[in-house]
Amino acid sequence: MQVKIDLTGRVALVTGGSRGIGHAIARSLAGVGAQVAILGRDSAKAQEVAHALANGAARGYGCDVRDAAQVESTVGAVERDFGHIDVVVNNAGTTRDNLLFRIGEDDWDMVIDTNLKGAFLVTKHAARGMIKRRWGRIVNITSVVGISGNKGQANYSASKAGLIGFTKAVSKELSSRNVLVNAVAPGFIDTELTRSIGEAARNALIEAIPLGRLGQGSDVAAAVLFLASDFASYITGQVLVVDGGLVL
Repeated sequence: MQVKIDLTGRVALVTGGSRGIGHAIARSLAGVGAQVAILGRDSAKAQEVAHALANGAARGYGCDVRDAAQVESTVGAVERDFGHIDVVVNNAGTTRDNLLFRIGEDDWDMVIDTNLKGAFLVTKHAARGMIKRRWGRIVNITSVVGISGNKGQANYSASKAGLIGFTKAVSKELSSRNVLVNAVAPGFIDTELTRSIGEAARNALIEAIPLGRLGQGSDVAAAVLFLASDFASYITGQVLVVDGGLVL
């Protein structure tokens, strides 16, 4: 018997959904029937990506997740446009990599505010409706470096480790209302960032991965689909690592 994930009738909000992993997640959610709200700092790009989704039931919104007022108004707009929000994927993220003594305060704040504060703000506003309806799924996209750390990424590692703690704490607060909160921790994924590094560095990355390849956006999206579906109805507060065996 073939079992398929079906999110028909569900509304999903994906931050950072206009490119990379976020785009793969938004596309996969639409592919299983969900209506999708794509948030990105570039409003035109978010709308362009939304219009290209196969089921035609998507909209793009310009939103800087670091800005509390923008987040509140954008979440409100999504709820007005779609009627409600069932699934939130906190994917928006950025990097400002450098060694500890070379990280300026601006670079620290940019990474923490985007990766961690943004997830807090979106969750805070979107979860209210979920609580009232007693159904919701929140998936936070963290990283294996939030578990293991990484040289030259003190700010990024701290933000992603904080997101894991945030996931666990909020899962305990919302579980009694059937709002499940989990995280997905990708390893090295084939994105614009990993394509821009030199061949030698890329090969070294691949050699460190037991499965012998970089992950794809679809690998991360599959984990999100599972956690957003009824197949994961008894799972909350967990971190699903999608890294090809890199961190064991």
